[in-house]
Amino acid sequence: MFRKLSIVALTAALVAAPLPVLAQSKKDSVVMAMALEPPGLDPTNAAAAAIAEVTLYNVYETLTKVNEDGTVSSLLAESWTASPDLKTYTFKLRKGVKFHNGEPFDSAAVKFSFERNGLPTSTNKDKSLFQGFESVAAPDADTVVIALKNSEPNLPFQMGQASASIVEPKSAPTNVTQPVGTGPYQLGAWAKGSSMTLTKWADYRNAAAIKLSKVTIRFISDPSAQTAALLSGDVDAFPRVSAQRTIAQFKADPRFSVLVGGSRAKTIVAINHRKKPLDDVRVRRAILAAIDRKAMIDGAVDGFGTPIGSFYVPGALGFVDTTGINPYDPEKAKKLLAEAGVTTPLELSLKLPPPSYARQGGEIVAAQLAKVGIIAKIENVEWAQWLSQVFAGNGPHNFDLTIISHVEPFDLVKITEPDYYLGYNNEAFNALYKQIVSTPDEAPRAKLLGDAQRMLATDAVSAYLYQPQLITITNKKLKGVWKDVPQYENDFSTWYWE
Repeated sequence: MFRKLSIVALTAALVAAPLPVLAQSKKDSVVMAMALEPPGLDPTNAAAAAIAEVTLYNVYETLTKVNEDGTVSSLLAESWTASPDLKTYTFKLRKGVKFHNGEPFDSAAVKFSFERNGLPTSTNKDKSLFQGFESVAAPDADTVVIALKNSEPNLPFQMGQASASIVEPKSAPTNVTQPVGTGPYQLGAWAKGSSMTLTKWADYRNAAAIKLSKVTIRFISDPSAQTAALLSGDVDAFPRVSAQRTIAQFKADPRFSVLVGGSRAKTIVAINHRKKPLDDVRVRRAILAAIDRKAMIDGAVDGFGTPIGSFYVPGALGFVDTTGINPYDPEKAKKLLAEAGVTTPLELSLKLPPPSYARQGGEIVAAQLAKVGIIAKIENVEWAQWLSQVFAGNGPHNFDLTIISHVEPFDLVKITEPDYYLGYNNEAFNALYKQIVSTPDEAPRAKLLGDAQRMLATDAVSAYLYQPQLITITNKKLKGVWKDVPQYENDFSTWYWE
């Protein structure tokens, strides 16, 4: 009897005590969450930022890499040089790289990717960038020469954006659901509406440096559910979480790291110039005068934002403060509507995509507009509906007003595109933008950028609200997660457990 008890006690002790090897091992998987699910997994054919959040630097790679501080380093290109006029760039490619399907990465793949992005039928969100290429030459397997129609000092940064991801030609038609890249991760599984799994690619050229073997990405749009998932430990990291109202709770909890970082994003009330009476600048100025930016920042993102007056943010080259051009002034708004011959109440649609900043902000905008005689009829739409009905270049642009955060750092060029969803087609602005891109020297270029910001503010192209400050919350032991976000991405190659 004594012997049996001893065996039972010994067995229990062995079960209770972890083995030394296991005690020393570190976790090699992580559960991350995102507010929005990507509509597909090809960042070269759609505009949704959620695609880049999953795929950029993880599944696909680019010639260059944009770092947390906004600097640019080598990735698929080992080095590059630019001509003095910044109109010709020569990239030397990394050797020995292959795609997930075993095909070699070379200059032909780069040439294919960039020429595909610039085709008339392309749906690449930066199509105009690639259509600005005079030519893409591949003089040998390891060299790519890009000749530009205009000088472009930002090209190395732009070559690190998701829209410039290098795709394998044969796999390109199916990348939306079966992505093939050169990155350290491959798509494992995708449970639509719920989660996605990326698994480490064993044949990656630097596989030993990749610490996480599996990344599970959960899609949680509701702010309360986001907070609950973090507090329960179901989620290890939530970049760009809607936790403004619960941030104090996380800061006080020793289990978490709270990172508040900057961005190049611009949250706006976009106005459809194709619709009457919104084609009248006086009506647009009335809308801007009716909106209190501070109330928007406080109510929609609990103070985590910096007011802006144009499609440009503090910290960018040539930034000027244009918030004084369209200040909050409800009485002026009423006068402008009267001058434009608008009979109030004026009914307008306000289409809101799922993010909380849009839904919460929409309620505030509607209440403010109502005070000057504009009835904004709120319509909540899903992300796919917003992209197809509001944003898509080929229309139908079925909206009057919408609230959206544009996250790309260099997107003034979008304003010049005739099929852009805003419908602002101003030859004076287009000419000014051509001056900007044909001016390689920084000082005169910065002055012209200031002129562009003032023109957009004066023309009340949109109601420019704020530059958001983004909150990321992680498990305290998870390291390598970025605080600042020069562009939306989650580079899992830098993540590891302490």
